This record gives sequence, structure tokens and C-alpha cells, in this order.
Amino acid sequence: MSAIFEWARSDNLQPEPVTVEIWRKLPEDYCRQVEVVNGEVIRAESPQHVHQKAARRIAELVESAARTHVSRYGGCLDVELDFDVVLWEFPRTTIRRPDAALIDCAPNHLRPLPASLVKIAIEVVSPGSEKVDIAEKKTEYAVAGIPWYWLVWVADNRVDTIEIHVLDHVLGQYRQHCTLRPSGNETTINVPIHVELDWKYLSDLVL
Repeated sequence: MSAIFEWARSDNLQPEPVTVEIWRKLPEDYCRQVEVVNGEVIRAESPQHVHQKAARRIAELVESAARTHVSRYGGCLDVELDFDVVLWEFPRTTIRRPDAALIDCAPNHLRPLPASLVKIAIEVVSPGSEKVDIAEKKTEYAVAGIPWYWLVWVADNRVDTIEIHVLDHVLGQYRQHCTLRPSGNETTINVPIHVELDWKYLSDLVL
């Protein structure tokens, strides 16, 4: 018999909605394995190695672009991988973990990070995560006011497509800004910062 039947007991039901204050007191190793949607804890599946490599390499390219942007225009930008972002607290808290993000600099102790500091949320689409990434998170990030959303598609051990979505503040939802593929020889993303894509670096993700 599956272990799920041993677990599925009334005394294992979540006793109350999770708030940001409760979240801050939970063990970090626990928080890394879950997200919170309207106060309810949901399990976040561990990503495959190719998913993690794609997120890390995209993040490195964005981080390099952020350093150049700051040196030219000032300000303070940072890049994070797989970290907690509180999208809203009321009526019930929603906390997600983008695969990567460009953010305004924040103190190390600030946890979870408020969505108002996120400039780009990036999700790598994996088998099984499509519904969450292209429907649920896309809607939630828009409601939270995150201005840019990137969907990164992986196929054949390489980044195959990057979809750039921009928030339409009038409609309160994202509209597609552009789609980039290696076959199109497109190597530049110009908004909200100038990012040079190295498609070769985004290939052969797992050796």
C-alpha cells in the first residue's frame, strides 16, 4: 500500500493558514521544499538537474547584465535563485519561489522578499510544471505587480525558447513582448535591462 494512505489522516491536515509571520519562524530547509498559495502549503517538486542548470546559467547572464547596468546608470540590482517571494498577504498569504529573478537590492535578513522589489521573475518550464508556470504563476505574478516575466523552455539539453512577457498595468495581466530562439539568431534582450544571450552557453546543460 502506498505511504500516502498512511499519511492521509485528519490529524495531518494543515491546522491553520500560513501567514508571513508564521513563515518566518518555519525551518528554512522546510520552506525550500514548499510554497504557500492563499495560506495553504503546497509541495514544490525538486527540479531536475537540467532545470537547475538552465536557471543558473540564465541567472548568470542576467547578473552580468545587471552589473553593467549599475556601473552605467547607478542604483543597486541583484540576482537571486530559488528564493521566497511574498506576492500578497491578504486575504491570505501567497509565497512563491521563482527559479531566478532580477531584484532591487535588499537586506540579507529580509525574508520572504516582497514582490515590489522584483523586476523580472524567471521560471524554467519543466515537464509537469507547465500548468503552474504558464497559468497559475503567470497570473499571480501579474496580480503582485511584477513588471516582467520570463518563461524559459528547455528541450534536448539546451534552452530552446525564452518568452518575455511584460505587465500591462491597464489590463492587470501580462502580454507577450517577444520570443527568442537560437534558430532566430536573436541574442539581445533590451528591457528592462540590456541582456546579451549566449546561446552556446545555454546549450549542453548537463554534460
